[in-house]
Parts: sequence; C-alpha cells; structure tokens
Amino acid sequence: MDVLNDIYAAIAAEGFTARTLQMIDNYAKDIQNGREDFSRFNLSEHAGLCKGGTPLIGASIIACYASASLRASSNAEGREGSPANWEIDEQQEKFIEQWAKAANLWEDDSEHILTAEFGPKIAQGAEAKVYYSDGNTSVVKERTSIYSTWQKALDAIALHNYLFPETAMKVIGFTRDSDNLMRIVLTQPYVNCLRLATKQEIDDMVAAKGFRDNWNGEGVNYISDRLALEDMHPANVFIDTVTSKPICIDCIVKFVNPPSISV
Repeated sequence: MDVLNDIYAAIAAEGFTARTLQMIDNYAKDIQNGREDFSRFNLSEHAGLCKGGTPLIGASIIACYASASLRASSNAEGREGSPANWEIDEQQEKFIEQWAKAANLWEDDSEHILTAEFGPKIAQGAEAKVYYSDGNTSVVKERTSIYSTWQKALDAIALHNYLFPETAMKVIGFTRDSDNLMRIVLTQPYVNCLRLATKQEIDDMVAAKGFRDNWNGEGVNYISDRLALEDMHPANVFIDTVTSKPICIDCIVKFVNPPSISV
C-alpha cells in the first residue's frame, strides 16, 4: 500500500506529470510481473488482471485513486454516507481519460484507425463494437461500460480473463465515440463458431467453474460464493470448431460483494 499511497499523493499534488506517469507505469509492471499484488483480486483473479495488460492495470489504479479522492473530498465537506455510484462513475471516467491522454493511450478517431489497421466493423451491440478482417487471429473491440462504475467495468475484464482465459481480453487503449461514450479498446482471440451452445452446455461449463443457476434453472444468470455471471445466453457462448467445447466470448461478470474502493 505504501507505493500506492505515494502514487495517490503524486497525482493529487502534480496531476499526470512525467514523474507520476512513470510511477504508475512502474507499479503496473511490478503487478504484471508478480512483484506486487493488487489486493482487489485473489491470486487466480490476479492472473486475469495481468492477462489484460499494463493499460488495464494502470486504469484500475486510476479508478481506485478517483474513488479514494472523491471519498476524501466528501469526508472533508462533512457529507454523510458514501458517494453515489453516479458520482464515483463520473470521477473515475474523468481521471481515466486524463491519465490515458497523458500516457498516450488515447485515440480521438479510433473507428477510422481500427478499420484501417484491423478491418471493418462486423458487429455492434449495447456494449461493444467489433472489428475483424478475414484471416486475423484476433478481433478488436471498442467496449463501453454497462456497469454502475468504471472500476466495475475494468474488474469485469480481469474476471473474464480469469474465468475464460481462452478468450482473454487485452486492453490496448481508450477512446470516445461519436455518441460521446468513453470506450475501452481491446483485443480478443477470434473464435471459429461451430454452433451456439445449448442451455445445458452452458450450465455444465459454469458448474465446473463453481457457479450455480441464479434463476431456478430458467435463466442465463449464475452465481458463486464470490462472483456473479449474467447474460450467459447462447449468443455469448459458442461451441468452438477446434475443441467442440463451449467458449464464452462475452458476459457480465462482477463481484457478489465488491472489494474496497481504495485498493
């Protein structure tokens, strides 16, 4: 925590200067290389965070700082209770954008760049725009947050990587689209789909990971003692052509009881 507190103090005093950016980058690399822990996650989940790359780790550090600074400001003002989720979300988005721009992880015209470098947009849903060119081994996604805070959206990538490492997401940058929505730019392995998974195949897959159905066997939501899975419908779970096993490309994943916002 001493290193993290030093980073928080440097951001508060200097903003995102070259020195502060170097401190964040060094700490993110230490986390990725196993020299430091990010205590929001247990050991297995921590591996999922590291699979997401140093931009994911850096953004998670900034989101935690944003939450801690908002809480400190609220306490200084004598406000009762914790800040509302919408306040936390706005603060986290503001600081992540400032950090990403200072760290050269921000693209203003990402759709044009992604189309030129990775291929045309092949799909768009409520959460993500997907770019792919035939023959590539990965797709690129612009993913916005459908969670109550940006920290939870970042957590979701780490937790997806822990649960479904065969479709691990790696963050490469951040952007804002024409609708003014901030988006995470990430890569993910391309999956050759044999067919959509059945409900029973999805049930069996998540049961092997310690989850049980959270809707009396009739829904697409699952829960374990620590994590919750939602939106596990067949459009998000394919049968892989190579392995003939179900493979999850996307879902909503979150902590049942979110960790402290300060770490």
